[in-house]
Amino acid sequence: MRHGKKHNHLGRKKGHRTALLKNMSNSLIEHKRINTTLAKAKALRVFLEPLVTKAKSNTTHSRRVVFSYLQSKDSIKELFGPIAGKIGDRPGGYLRILKTGFRKGDAAEMCFIEFVDYNEAMLGEGKTKAKKTRRRRKKKGGAEAAAAAGAVAAETAIDDEDAVVNSNDEEE
Repeated sequence: MRHGKKHNHLGRKKGHRTALLKNMSNSLIEHKRINTTLAKAKALRVFLEPLVTKAKSNTTHSRRVVFSYLQSKDSIKELFGPIAGKIGDRPGGYLRILKTGFRKGDAAEMCFIEFVDYNEAMLGEGKTKAKKTRRRRKKKGGAEAAAAAGAVAAETAIDDEDAVVNSNDEEE
């Protein structure tokens, strides 16, 4: 039975799988965006996001822990330097997966996996913060609202009287 075995084995033994995830993590840290299959990207997100969280606290211990996973000094410098600086205030969700379709040879679902704060096209130069909306708007207060409501009611009453007069004229 496979109770409690939730991680994807990716069709590999443990050593091969950890080497794959380590190499993909180093490539993603170096290039900020890589193209891979959806299954590998999901496994990589589970592998790398805790390491990025560790990188937010720049201590010797956290550097050593992350180095034990990645085994690359260049990746550690990049992760604890510019990447940690950009994602320092983010509470999680450091990676984004964008599906790109299916591979022609074997129809595997392909995707891009990237750091959220590094995609300049999605961030956009002229991006403005979205205005918060509410399901129900507050009513206008004061005398202005009462005067506006009274004017609307008077206009509809006049229209109703005209309709009644016109219908009486048509009957005769």
